[in-house]
Amino acid sequence: MKPIRIVTPPLGANVYLILDEKIALIDAGGDSAFLIKALRRFVNPKDVEYIFLTHSHFDHAMAVPDMKKFGCKVVMHSLEFDLLKRGLTTLGYIYYFEPDILVRGGEIFDLGSVRLKVIHSPGHTAGSVCYYEPDKRWLFSGDTVFKHGFGRYDFPSGNPYDLMKSLELLASLDVECLYPGHEDVVEGNAKDYILKNLEVLRSLLF
Repeated sequence: MKPIRIVTPPLGANVYLILDEKIALIDAGGDSAFLIKALRRFVNPKDVEYIFLTHSHFDHAMAVPDMKKFGCKVVMHSLEFDLLKRGLTTLGYIYYFEPDILVRGGEIFDLGSVRLKVIHSPGHTAGSVCYYEPDKRWLFSGDTVFKHGFGRYDFPSGNPYDLMKSLELLASLDVECLYPGHEDVVEGNAKDYILKNLEVLRSLLF
Protein backbone atom coordinates (compact mmCIF):
# COMPACT_ATOMS: atom_id res chain seq x y z
CA MET A 1 0.00 0.00 0.00
CA LYS A 2 1.37 3.35 -1.09
CA PRO A 3 -0.16 6.79 -0.66
CA ILE A 4 -2.31 7.90 -3.58
CA ARG A 5 -1.21 11.27 -4.94
CA ILE A 6 -3.89 13.71 -6.09
CA VAL A 7 -2.53 16.84 -7.78
CA THR A 8 -4.92 19.68 -7.03
CA PRO A 9 -5.63 23.12 -8.49
CA PRO A 10 -4.95 25.98 -8.49
CA LEU A 11 -1.17 25.58 -8.01
CA GLY A 12 -0.61 21.85 -8.43
CA ALA A 13 -0.36 21.05 -4.72
CA ASN A 14 -0.07 17.37 -3.87
CA VAL A 15 -2.72 15.79 -1.67
CA TYR A 16 -2.01 12.27 -0.44
CA LEU A 17 -4.74 9.76 0.32
CA ILE A 18 -3.79 7.04 2.79
CA LEU A 19 -6.08 4.01 2.65
CA ASP A 20 -5.68 2.24 5.97
CA GLU A 21 -7.92 1.15 8.86
CA LYS A 22 -8.38 4.87 9.37
CA ILE A 23 -8.49 6.76 6.08
CA ALA A 24 -6.54 10.01 6.01
CA LEU A 25 -5.44 12.86 3.79
CA ILE A 26 -2.19 14.74 3.93
CA ASP A 27 -3.30 18.29 3.03
CA ALA A 28 -6.50 19.10 1.15
CA GLY A 29 -5.58 21.37 -1.75
CA GLY A 30 -7.28 24.59 -2.76
CA ASP A 31 -10.30 23.37 -4.75
CA SER A 32 -12.84 21.40 -2.73
CA ALA A 33 -15.01 20.40 -5.70
CA PHE A 34 -12.00 18.96 -7.49
CA LEU A 35 -10.80 17.12 -4.40
CA ILE A 36 -14.19 15.62 -3.55
CA LYS A 37 -14.64 14.38 -7.13
CA ALA A 38 -11.14 12.86 -7.10
CA LEU A 39 -11.68 11.20 -3.74
CA ARG A 40 -14.87 9.51 -4.92
CA ARG A 41 -12.79 7.42 -7.31
CA PHE A 42 -11.35 5.67 -4.25
CA VAL A 43 -13.50 6.29 -1.17
CA ASN A 44 -16.63 7.95 0.10
CA PRO A 45 -15.46 11.37 1.40
CA LYS A 46 -17.48 10.65 4.55
CA ASP A 47 -15.02 7.83 5.31
CA VAL A 48 -12.03 10.18 5.54
CA GLU A 49 -11.24 10.33 9.24
CA TYR A 50 -8.32 12.76 9.31
CA ILE A 51 -6.84 15.62 7.33
CA PHE A 52 -3.25 16.17 8.40
CA LEU A 53 -2.23 19.66 7.32
CA THR A 54 1.41 20.48 6.66
CA HIS A 55 0.55 24.20 6.72
CA SER A 56 -2.37 26.48 5.96
CA HIS A 57 -1.54 28.26 2.69
CA PHE A 58 -4.54 28.40 0.36
CA ASP A 59 -3.21 25.84 -2.14
CA HIS A 60 -2.96 23.24 0.64
CA ALA A 61 -5.85 24.12 2.93
CA MET A 62 -8.60 26.13 1.25
CA ALA A 63 -10.62 22.94 0.62
CA VAL A 64 -10.68 22.14 4.35
CA PRO A 65 -13.94 23.95 5.27
CA ASP A 66 -15.94 21.90 2.75
CA MET A 67 -14.17 18.67 3.71
CA LYS A 68 -14.97 19.26 7.38
CA LYS A 69 -18.66 19.05 6.48
CA PHE A 70 -18.11 15.32 5.93
CA GLY A 71 -17.02 14.95 9.57
CA CYS A 72 -13.27 14.46 9.29
CA LYS A 73 -10.89 15.67 12.00
CA VAL A 74 -8.37 18.32 10.99
CA VAL A 75 -4.89 18.22 12.50
CA MET A 76 -2.56 21.22 12.40
CA HIS A 77 0.19 22.86 14.42
CA SER A 78 -0.90 25.32 17.09
CA LEU A 79 1.38 28.05 15.71
CA GLU A 80 -0.11 27.58 12.26
CA PHE A 81 -3.62 28.01 13.64
CA ASP A 82 -2.53 31.27 15.26
CA LEU A 83 -1.29 32.46 11.87
CA LEU A 84 -4.51 31.39 10.17
CA LYS A 85 -6.63 33.25 12.74
CA ARG A 86 -4.63 36.40 12.02
CA GLY A 87 -5.01 35.96 8.26
CA LEU A 88 -1.26 35.66 7.74
CA THR A 89 -1.30 32.45 5.72
CA THR A 90 -4.30 32.92 3.43
CA LEU A 91 -2.26 35.03 0.98
CA GLY A 92 -5.26 37.13 -0.01
CA TYR A 93 -7.81 34.32 -0.24
CA ILE A 94 -10.83 34.22 2.06
CA TYR A 95 -11.30 31.03 4.07
CA TYR A 96 -11.22 29.95 7.69
CA PHE A 97 -11.65 26.79 9.72
CA GLU A 98 -10.92 25.57 13.20
CA PRO A 99 -8.80 22.45 13.59
CA ASP A 100 -10.01 19.56 15.70
CA ILE A 101 -6.57 18.55 16.95
CA LEU A 102 -3.69 20.94 17.63
CA VAL A 103 -0.16 19.53 17.68
CA ARG A 104 3.26 20.86 18.60
CA GLY A 105 5.51 18.10 17.27
CA GLY A 106 6.29 14.61 18.48
CA GLU A 107 2.72 13.31 18.44
CA ILE A 108 2.06 9.95 16.77
CA PHE A 109 -1.16 9.02 14.98
CA ASP A 110 -1.87 5.32 14.45
CA LEU A 111 -3.91 4.69 11.30
CA GLY A 112 -3.45 0.92 11.29
CA SER A 113 -0.44 -0.20 9.31
CA VAL A 114 0.70 3.43 9.04
CA ARG A 115 1.92 5.49 11.98
CA LEU A 116 2.52 9.17 11.40
CA LYS A 117 4.85 11.14 13.63
CA VAL A 118 4.47 14.92 13.64
CA ILE A 119 7.71 16.81 13.03
CA HIS A 120 7.62 20.58 13.52
CA SER A 121 9.53 22.02 10.56
CA PRO A 122 9.32 25.83 10.56
CA GLY A 123 10.79 27.93 7.79
CA HIS A 124 8.18 28.04 5.04
CA THR A 125 5.75 29.10 7.76
CA ALA A 126 6.29 29.14 11.51
CA GLY A 127 3.77 26.34 12.00
CA SER A 128 4.78 24.07 9.14
CA VAL A 129 5.03 20.37 9.94
CA CYS A 130 6.08 17.16 8.22
CA TYR A 131 4.69 13.70 8.87
CA TYR A 132 7.13 10.79 9.16
CA GLU A 133 6.39 7.09 8.97
CA PRO A 134 9.47 5.47 10.59
CA ASP A 135 8.81 1.84 9.64
CA LYS A 136 8.06 2.54 5.98
CA ARG A 137 10.55 5.45 5.95
CA TRP A 138 8.05 7.81 4.34
CA LEU A 139 8.24 11.57 4.77
CA PHE A 140 5.34 13.84 3.87
CA SER A 141 7.20 17.12 3.68
CA GLY A 142 4.65 19.72 2.61
CA ASP A 143 6.47 22.80 1.34
CA THR A 144 9.50 22.30 3.57
CA VAL A 145 11.47 20.32 1.00
CA PHE A 146 10.83 19.03 -2.51
CA LYS A 147 12.60 16.65 -4.86
CA HIS A 148 14.52 19.59 -6.27
CA GLY A 149 14.51 22.50 -3.86
CA PHE A 150 12.74 23.77 -0.78
CA GLY A 151 9.87 26.03 0.15
CA ARG A 152 9.91 29.79 -0.12
CA TYR A 153 10.70 31.61 3.09
CA ASP A 154 9.60 35.12 2.08
CA PHE A 155 5.95 34.65 3.06
CA PRO A 156 4.65 35.88 6.43
CA SER A 157 6.32 33.97 9.31
CA GLY A 158 8.84 32.36 6.94
CA ASN A 159 12.49 32.30 7.95
CA PRO A 160 15.45 30.88 5.98
CA TYR A 161 17.48 30.00 9.07
CA ASP A 162 14.54 28.15 10.60
CA LEU A 163 14.17 26.35 7.29
CA MET A 164 17.82 25.35 7.35
CA LYS A 165 17.44 23.89 10.84
CA SER A 166 14.34 22.03 9.70
CA LEU A 167 16.20 20.54 6.74
CA GLU A 168 19.01 19.51 9.07
CA LEU A 169 16.47 17.70 11.23
CA LEU A 170 14.86 15.99 8.24
CA ALA A 171 18.27 15.00 6.90
CA SER A 172 18.93 13.14 10.15
CA LEU A 173 15.97 10.83 9.51
CA ASP A 174 16.03 7.56 7.60
CA VAL A 175 13.91 8.55 4.59
CA GLU A 176 13.40 6.24 1.64
CA CYS A 177 10.34 7.89 0.05
CA LEU A 178 9.65 11.61 -0.08
CA TYR A 179 6.09 12.83 -0.60
CA PRO A 180 6.36 16.62 -1.04
CA GLY A 181 3.68 19.28 -1.27
CA HIS A 182 4.59 20.02 -4.90
CA GLU A 183 6.52 18.35 -7.70
CA ASP A 184 7.32 14.68 -8.09
CA VAL A 185 7.44 11.96 -5.47
CA VAL A 186 10.83 10.40 -4.70
CA GLU A 187 10.69 6.64 -4.19
CA GLY A 188 14.13 5.43 -3.22
CA ASN A 189 17.16 7.16 -1.63
CA ALA A 190 15.08 10.20 -0.77
CA LYS A 191 17.47 11.22 2.00
CA ASP A 192 20.06 12.04 -0.68
CA TYR A 193 17.72 14.68 -2.13
CA ILE A 194 17.15 16.23 1.29
CA LEU A 195 20.90 16.44 1.88
CA LYS A 196 21.50 18.04 -1.53
CA ASN A 197 18.78 20.62 -0.94
CA LEU A 198 20.22 21.38 2.49
CA GLU A 199 23.60 22.08 0.94
CA VAL A 200 22.01 24.41 -1.62
CA LEU A 201 20.23 26.36 1.11
CA ARG A 202 23.41 26.62 3.18
CA SER A 203 25.26 27.97 0.14
CA LEU A 204 22.64 30.69 -0.20
CA LEU A 205 22.84 31.71 3.45
CA PHE A 206 26.59 31.56 4.11
